This record gives sequence, structure tokens and C-alpha cells, in this order.
Amino acid sequence: MKPDGPVLSALIERFFTQRLMQQKRVSPHTIASYRDTFRLLFKFAQERLDTAPSELGLRQLDVALITAFLNDLETRRSVSARTRNLRLTAIRSFFRFVSFEEQAFSAHVQRVLAIPEKRHQRRLVHFLNRAEVEALLAAPDQTTWVGRRDHALLLLAVQTGLRLSELTSFNRDSVALGRGAYVQCLGKGRKERCTLLTRQTVGTLRAWLNEPSPNGAQALFPTIHGGRLSADAVQNPVDKHAVTACLSCPSRKQKRISPHVLRHTTAMELLSAGVDSSVIALWL
Repeated sequence: MKPDGPVLSALIERFFTQRLMQQKRVSPHTIASYRDTFRLLFKFAQERLDTAPSELGLRQLDVALITAFLNDLETRRSVSARTRNLRLTAIRSFFRFVSFEEQAFSAHVQRVLAIPEKRHQRRLVHFLNRAEVEALLAAPDQTTWVGRRDHALLLLAVQTGLRLSELTSFNRDSVALGRGAYVQCLGKGRKERCTLLTRQTVGTLRAWLNEPSPNGAQALFPTIHGGRLSADAVQNPVDKHAVTACLSCPSRKQKRISPHVLRHTTAMELLSAGVDSSVIALWL
């Protein structure tokens, strides 16, 4: 069966290899997110149109199909409105690329780009007070290697406000513990930045760097096998230590702790210390 319009497979390949990877040089996280979006979209299109992804044409990805796909994500997969909008963002990015590649389909592209995002309530991001922070930092069992790793990671997260992706990407040589100690990372938007460290954090990291590294791992916070921590491998111990922290600080029970909550905690502590909000924005 002849595809209706240009073959999607060729456009998708150029979109990922040329547009995203070569021209825009987006992060691996963005690549993975966009890949998952189109994997789900093509699976849905195959079920709805009874057409293999390799035979799909551009015109078949119309407003009706994409809207039905987004609604299906919410009903069958129970995703949030925010996740729905993230999937729509990936689709819009592809169709903006198509608008330059296939100008004969400009009207079709514009109709897809006009699909609105779904409005949703933005929940308040919690933050921890000082007592809750101390309870969380004291939760890991520092008589074990894993406990000392988790303590150092949590302390660095609370003191610097680094993103989860930044914490997991650190190597041992990303840390400078001399005078004016700092950590250096490549953050969101491929921006290099250095974040200063407090005396307490310097002492903890210096002790941690003296620990034996599993299998010669270069990651600052490796797994027990020497691999790099995944997002889940950070969130799971955070959840576990948060439960332990409840025993000494019951007020923490009302808050779900995540790396982003720790980042927000850093901002609130700086604000409480009288730091100007513009400086906090640059810090984070």
C-alpha cells in the first residue's frame, strides 16, 4: 500500500539524526523522551489504522489521529496532563522540522501545530525546613559504603540545588576541593557552571573520594558494581531515607521528597538567608 504523503520513516530518521543530534545537539534525555513519544504514537497508529509504521505517510498523522493518541495516553495509560503536554511538545518539534522539509504540506503541518496544550493545575512544590533536612541527612547508615554514598549525595543535592541529571553525571574529577572548592557540571541547555561548596560539604566529599571506587568507576556516585546511577537509583534511596527521617521528624510525613524538592529547598534556604532572588536564579 502506497503511503499517503511522504514516507514518515525517512523524515523521522532525518529529524533525529540531523535536526536533534547534529544541529540542535539536544541531551540524551531529550532524545530518549522524543523516541518514546514516537514509539507510542506509531504503535497507536498501527492499532487505529492497521498500518505498519514503515508504511505510514505524513498525511495520516493528522489532527484527529494525534488528538486521539493524546486522549488515549490519559485514559488508557493514566498519564498526567503534564506528561500529555510533553508528548505533544515532541510531536510539535517534529512537525516544525517537517514544515521546512516538506513545504507542500504546510497547511497540514499548521493544523497539527495548532493543537493546544491541555491546561492543568500547577501544584505547589514543597520544600524542607532545616529540621527536616537534618533528619534526612542523618537517615543513611554511614557504617556502610552505600550509606556513606547516599549521605554525600543528599548533602551535595541540598547544598547546591543541582538537578538530578547533574548529580548523576558527575565524575570524580568534576570536584575541586582546594581553596574556593566547587563542583563543575554541564547543566540544562548545555551550560557549563561551577557551584561553590560549603566547608561541611567539602569535608564530606573529601572523605567520600578517599573511599575505594568499585571497579575503578569514574562516576562520583557509582552503583555497587561501578556503573552510573540512574534516576530511579537515586529516587529509591531518597524514598527509603525519607521514611527513616519520619521517625525523628514527624512533620516530614506530609511531604513527598524528590531531588526536585531538595533543589527547591536550596532556593528557599538561600531566600531565607537574604540572598536576592536574581542571584538565586543564577545559582540554580
